[in-house]
Amino acid sequence: MFLALIAFIGFQEVTMILFISVLVFGPKKIPEIARGLGQGLRAMREATDQIKREVMDSADKIDPSGEIKKTQQQIEEEIANAKKEIDEAVGPIKRTKL
Repeated sequence: MFLALIAFIGFQEVTMILFISVLVFGPKKIPEIARGLGQGLRAMREATDQIKREVMDSADKIDPSGEIKKTQQQIEEEIANAKKEIDEAVGPIKRTKL
């Protein structure tokens, strides 16, 4: 999510943010602030990874045989096959001009 946000920030925006940061905090505080932000992001990433692991572990405990995952894969395959059949049936109709 954070990386997606960074993708929309251009060079001018980054320069402006850095300039304002230096004005507000001073050049001596910038490394300390960046270090704190990095530690915070790392802690958040570790927390989300832990939550994902716990969810996956609980899902495995509920359904140890993986029957839910198998059923989900079968449904996804059926949907893909249905889309393919519809595209094959509608394809010639789309190509004809009225």
